[in-house]
Amino acid sequence: MKNELIKSIREKEIQLAKLKEHIDKSSVCSDLYNKVVLEKAILKKELENLDKNKFIDGLKNLLPRKKVLICDYFSSK
Repeated sequence: MKNELIKSIREKEIQLAKLKEHIDKSSVCSDLYNKVVLEKAILKKELENLDKNKFIDGLKNLLPRKKVLICDYFSSK
């Protein structure tokens, strides 16, 4: 899965390099370039999520946090 994402990101970078030359020539190329940039960002985020430590994220969700109430902002201290 990780290798597939890295391969896809590299393919998007190649596409971006080719499209960058033609951005100014037509709006279709510009729109396509923007679409590929977005797709690359999504792939990079998916890769980041794979690299996250699932144990630490699960632990953070289990630890209680003090919830701030709106009245806490107006209390006199």
